[in-house]
Amino acid sequence: MLTSLLMGYFIELATLFGIVFIHELGHIAAAKGLGWRIKEVQFLPFGGVAEVEEQGTVSAWEEIFVAIAGPIQNFVMIGLAFVMQYFGIWDNEWGAYFIQANVIIGLFNLIPIFPLDGGKIMVAISSLMLNYRFTVTYCTWLSLVMSVLIIAVSLYRFQSNGIQLNLLMIGLFLLYANIYHLKNIPYHYIRFLMNRQLRNSKMIEKGYVAQPIIVKDSQKIAEVVHLFMREKHHLIYVLNDSGLIQNALTEQQIIKRYFTKNKRMSAVSELFM
Repeated sequence: MLTSLLMGYFIELATLFGIVFIHELGHIAAAKGLGWRIKEVQFLPFGGVAEVEEQGTVSAWEEIFVAIAGPIQNFVMIGLAFVMQYFGIWDNEWGAYFIQANVIIGLFNLIPIFPLDGGKIMVAISSLMLNYRFTVTYCTWLSLVMSVLIIAVSLYRFQSNGIQLNLLMIGLFLLYANIYHLKNIPYHYIRFLMNRQLRNSKMIEKGYVAQPIIVKDSQKIAEVVHLFMREKHHLIYVLNDSGLIQNALTEQQIIKRYFTKNKRMSAVSELFM
């Protein structure tokens, strides 16, 4: 930012900051509308990152809605720029720069790399089809690989064209963010389970259609918990060695034992012995 000021690019810098600001306002408005709690908003050259308390504890559709609300602001601003140019309020050169900046920021944020908006959408959509623990782990590793690819692209043709510094900094930030997220997946998943127990208690009062999970009686409680899907509510059928149903357990029973000291690695059969 200081370099931009010294080199006479203040208007361009202010424009980019304004675009990022409006982009983040889209996320904030959507999150606040759903009653989310916002911890902080980080402003970055490629957009911003809104840190919220509700990550993994709300429905996938809410996360998709909040994630897409940012890029939508960029495309609204593109439409506004075309209107301004049409009526001659903005000159063509300025309008072209404004449109280009919005296209770059909007589309870049839709790349499926966490914590970009596209990465959050990728996690939310994947969690509708796969168990949540696997989804978060797989998407984080995929984001790590893509972050490394961005760094590699920034260093490509280093000897002839030099380093693409902006791309390198973005790649390093995304790499750091995903390494940090990977380390915190166990804590993130515990929050998911704690919130799930609360939501399930409310749903039982109303009645709901359960999604069955079939496990062997020798499987560990931690392994069963990792099979839970985000938008599904499960009834766990336990089979013995003969393939017969030995018992049926609710999510609450499994989660309660999971949070009991030294019981996570116990066999499911111990719940009804």
